[in-house]
Amino acid sequence: MQTVLETARLLLRGFVPEDAEALARVLSDPETMRHYPAPLDRVQVEEWIARNRQRYSEDGVGLWAMVLKTTNEVIGDCGIIRQQVEGEYLYEVGYHLRRDLWRQGLATEAAIACRDWGFANLGVERIISLIRPENLPSRRVAERNGMAIWKEVNWRGLRHYVYSVNRQSIR
Repeated sequence: MQTVLETARLLLRGFVPEDAEALARVLSDPETMRHYPAPLDRVQVEEWIARNRQRYSEDGVGLWAMVLKTTNEVIGDCGIIRQQVEGEYLYEVGYHLRRDLWRQGLATEAAIACRDWGFANLGVERIISLIRPENLPSRRVAERNGMAIWKEVNWRGLRHYVYSVNRQSIR
């Protein structure tokens, strides 16, 4: 798969089925996924990859494999997903990072790159992140990405903050 984005330490590229084992180390981890209904099993991780590959063709965006340049290993995902929130379609920056690499600024580095890519390529004025209120690490990433709480919603049956950043606020 072709690289979509490159940062100082990361490559973001489309997922391939062979990424399932590495991504399972992230999405099957109970601690990483504690703000989701449940960690994903191997079949669900494969479905996650397939769903994002379908998003690439249908929406032109999706979560991309986050690859650490120094080791060339998949360490998570980050990208942009088209989400429906209260009847409105918005583009969301989402991210998941392998737990042993937390607190190194990698999720923030990837999220900022995705935000900038979104504003440069999608023609939108607002980009969001949907985050459970108790998910403090993800909230901090969103804040470092220039986002602030825009509103609170019940999304997919769970309470979420909608973090938002406008194009003009990052110029």
